[in-house]
Amino acid sequence: MISRFILLYIVSILIACNSNKQKQVFQIDNKNLYKLLIASKNRNIDLNQRLQLIDSGFTLISKLPLDSISLAVIAAKSSLHYKLNQKDSSFLYDSYLLKKAKAFSNIHYSANAHFNIALYFKKQGVYDSAFYHYNQSKNFFFTLKRNSKVGKGFLGMALIQQNKNDFFGSKETIVEALQYFNSKKDAKYISSSYSTLATNHRKLLNYSDAIKYYVKAIENTNFKTDKFIYQNNLAATYIDNKQYNAAILKLKSILSDSVLISNKKEYARVLDNLVYARWLNGEAIQIKEFLEPLKIRKQSNDLRGKIASYTHLGEFYSKTNSVRASSYFDSVIQVSKRLKIPRAEKDALSFLMKLEPKDVKIRDRYVFLQDSLYRQELKVKTQFAKYKYDDTVTREANLRLEKENAEKALEVSEQQNQKTLYLGGFLFAVTAFGLSLFGFNERTKKLRQKSKTEKLEAILNTEAEFSLKLHDDHGGKINQIMLMLQRGVKKSIILDALGAFYEDLRNLSRELNEVDTGPDFWKILKATLEYMKPLEVELIISGGKEMEWFRLDHQTKTILSKVLQELIINMGKHSKASQAVVLFKDQQDKIQVYYEDNGIGAPKDSLNRKNGLRNTEKRIKAINGSITFDTEEGKGFRAEIYIPK
Repeated sequence: MISRFILLYIVSILIACNSNKQKQVFQIDNKNLYKLLIASKNRNIDLNQRLQLIDSGFTLISKLPLDSISLAVIAAKSSLHYKLNQKDSSFLYDSYLLKKAKAFSNIHYSANAHFNIALYFKKQGVYDSAFYHYNQSKNFFFTLKRNSKVGKGFLGMALIQQNKNDFFGSKETIVEALQYFNSKKDAKYISSSYSTLATNHRKLLNYSDAIKYYVKAIENTNFKTDKFIYQNNLAATYIDNKQYNAAILKLKSILSDSVLISNKKEYARVLDNLVYARWLNGEAIQIKEFLEPLKIRKQSNDLRGKIASYTHLGEFYSKTNSVRASSYFDSVIQVSKRLKIPRAEKDALSFLMKLEPKDVKIRDRYVFLQDSLYRQELKVKTQFAKYKYDDTVTREANLRLEKENAEKALEVSEQQNQKTLYLGGFLFAVTAFGLSLFGFNERTKKLRQKSKTEKLEAILNTEAEFSLKLHDDHGGKINQIMLMLQRGVKKSIILDALGAFYEDLRNLSRELNEVDTGPDFWKILKATLEYMKPLEVELIISGGKEMEWFRLDHQTKTILSKVLQELIINMGKHSKASQAVVLFKDQQDKIQVYYEDNGIGAPKDSLNRKNGLRNTEKRIKAINGSITFDTEEGKGFRAEIYIPK
């Protein structure tokens, strides 16, 4: 929930932007743009109001440098258009988002834009473009380690391959999709994958495997409608395999469910398949039983369903009334042309050729469609195979590079692992430990002589943190290594322990001392914060690229880097946030840094009990800056920093 103050502030911005009489121009920076973005995500207000809020933000991004917040605003605008069923507008803004995300080299928004564009093209029937964008999206999601999204990309590609009759290719793709889904979180997509795999086997006349995978799809779904569809498909496979009794039992069990009746499309499909199975099983069927599902399909304008009904009626009349049978097969052809399903037309023509074997036009049309479909399917298979081949080549090249790097690392490791390494390593570790303490104490003495009381207090607190970390994390490891030496443990084990201890010391040293404050300070700071954040958190960093970092001295940049790292670490450990933002703003004589996350927050009185935050405050004060914290339970955490130039 956003506060009343923020709502009033946003409304005032909207009034100012739309009034011709008001001359005042509001200078809105990235911080306020972020507030507009958050307000537009408030589910307690109407979708059109949310769109107005994000539109206000969208008009501002052209005046600001391109950054993560700009991309988030474009993505939010596309999402709201989609929810308002404005699919074409959503597609336009997804395309715009993809263009901007590529310019900004943002993988997250590139992946999402590609996926949304693929969905749009799929619904428009532009399958080659849809396949391309699904392929691109799953590659980006793979880089982000978003396994579920990778699986959805593969699933989308497999469904397109199936639609284009590339059943073998679809089988291979769906098997890849299943490797990325989580059994608990992705049950819907797992069941859909099994259903797709089953349909591929059914189309390839492998009925036993089709039945097996339809059963798996039924077992994995928690949705009633999906279950009806899978059970109906299973019954249809029984019919194809001439297991008519099994099909009749399954269809009758579905038909007895009262929930099915409310879904007219599926109800008509089950009813039609049941009558068809009974007729094939030798039961006496009256024509009205076939006409009842057709009537429902006409009422609900289910064109695909009408194809099935007309085909079954054509078969029903084939031996008794060839004129009526031909009429129904002609109806199949008309609907197939309307829906642009040439395979359904070809199947109807195959029946007509048996009824009218001397009609040359029917035969020629059948041959033309058969050749045309073959060429189209061959083209599609080649195109899809090329996409997958290119991916394979890229993946293999990356694997080769990783293998070469691993071999080089192993070679270096073997050269270093000599018989006397454990003694030298131990002496080095102890020496490094002592020198670090000595150097730290010497630096503290010098700073004591120069600094004010406030600066000294910050240093002493940092020293206390360092001492505690050394004692807790590394003291025990030294004792453990000494005991291993006394007990004659294998040299290889001691070497491994010393190697790990050395890495820990080196990391600690870097944590305390290694802040590159040179010309690349901003790039390194941004990369460090993004690396330290949890994988599932979206971190938006804005405004830092334009800052005059050269005006800050080494000590100020070092402390700012440590403070921001502390905020990110604190967020990762305690906040349970899904999104965080760090905004930089250059003012005349100082720099403003604003941090906010959407985590669980905490009571305000708890801020005084957090040692890490207190030490952060002391560090900022030591460079004559200021930092304020604000938090409430359930309303996230905020921090505002001011540092003099």
